[in-house]
Amino acid sequence: MNYPLPAAARQYVADHLHDDPATLALQARRYPGLPVPELVRQIQARQKARTKLPAWADNPDLIFPPALSVEQASSARTAAFKASLVSGQRLVDLTGGFGVDATHFATQVPEVHYVERDPGLVAVVQYNLAQLGITNITCHAGDALSFLKSTPDTFDWIYLDPARRNPADKKIYRLQDCEPDVLRILPLLLHKGNRVLLKTSPMLDIEQALLELKQVRRLWVVAVDNECKEVLYELGPEAAVDPERYTVNLLRNGQQQEFRLNKARETRAVARYAEAQGYLYEPNVAVLKAGGFKSIGTAFELLKLGQHSHLYTSDALRTDFPGRIFRIVATERYDRDALRAHLGPEARAHVTTRNFPDTVADFRQRTGIREGGDLYMFATTDLQGKLVVLVCEKQTV
Repeated sequence: MNYPLPAAARQYVADHLHDDPATLALQARRYPGLPVPELVRQIQARQKARTKLPAWADNPDLIFPPALSVEQASSARTAAFKASLVSGQRLVDLTGGFGVDATHFATQVPEVHYVERDPGLVAVVQYNLAQLGITNITCHAGDALSFLKSTPDTFDWIYLDPARRNPADKKIYRLQDCEPDVLRILPLLLHKGNRVLLKTSPMLDIEQALLELKQVRRLWVVAVDNECKEVLYELGPEAAVDPERYTVNLLRNGQQQEFRLNKARETRAVARYAEAQGYLYEPNVAVLKAGGFKSIGTAFELLKLGQHSHLYTSDALRTDFPGRIFRIVATERYDRDALRAHLGPEARAHVTTRNFPDTVADFRQRTGIREGGDLYMFATTDLQGKLVVLVCEKQTV
């Protein structure tokens, strides 16, 4: 398709932006003068982008690639965070994709190079850059390895997010299975870049990655609204013996929860245990992914409910805790009548199980408690090995 879209095509996209793409495809014959299949793909991609890239989704001047490319792109929030980590004069994004990361890097670095092996995607990004008025990004069509071998330039930062789908379109996450294979080309990356910023799947085990990469200086575990999205590794010629692990949870209100740890501090930390007190603390997923099971408790002077529950308690409120905070209303036995006595006639509560034999579905079936309401119930095992349920109200801070 030629860019920009004709006025009638743009109007079609605007008119049907919130409609079902499958229904629109079936009605294509009603618009004989328009390339409806392509326009439906544009609508589908914009719908995918509405949450993660709202400003782009609302921009009628931009062209969108197939929905899969949008799905694989960084969100605006995670891209902005990555951009805050880099500096210097020259950066290359070796796995450019839809260009979201590159456009954010361009706000921090004067000269950005975008590399992408799909020429159709390169054309889309070049067009969109012009619409966005971004002039400090140079686009290159080709694969990452060929670019690195052929360019005479060196870079302050090299960024790459290896493709995590195999030829059968199944998701993969091991470093050696992704494309490009970072482990194989790592010497070249470190030769051409002062620093390398590598994005990996949240499914990749951090300890295994540190062992395989060897050259890690520090890393970040990034979550958005308590959903772990990516792990970022900074690589350099001088690796840290025990890299710092920064955890970041980007909240929808614009704030972010932060915590840092390393393996040595986590190993030295001594957990203290107690029965539930006035408040309950649940670490965010970034902290747990980074392995902060004991050091999070010592850092905030909290007591742990059990070795494997990863729930913490205190009588004093710690509003700066990186996670969810609850006021404990009652501690009940795992009994239908005792629990439902705290609820209204609709019997609704939010339920979490930690170190507990039943799943949330089992809990709901046994108690008849449905999802919703204002109360939160944490089902766990206490220090005496008894099954208990903490009935809580969410603490706003």
